[in-house]
Amino acid sequence: MTHHDAIFKLYPQVISIRNDEAYDANNNVVHYDVAAVQSQVDASKYKEQRMLEYPFIGDQLDMLWHAINTNSLNQTSDFYTTIKAVKDKYPKS
Repeated sequence: MTHHDAIFKLYPQVISIRNDEAYDANNNVVHYDVAAVQSQVDASKYKEQRMLEYPFIGDQLDMLWHAINTNSLNQTSDFYTTIKAVKDKYPKS
């Protein structure tokens, strides 16, 4: 999540951001809490880190198919262990 995304999420009245200043529909400056915005960004960082390390979706589907095909879709399958390793490496904050 970017800083701008966090501002839009935390301050629904904001409709535009220019030069790190947020504005409402009447073009009034909306003052925002920089620490709260940064906290929102930090809290969602794990999602981006996971996305970068997860195998491509085609590879995930192939692992899943093989686990189902060999009747081994459980916590020992390649599909599960691969995904779990990424989740463990980047836990939710």
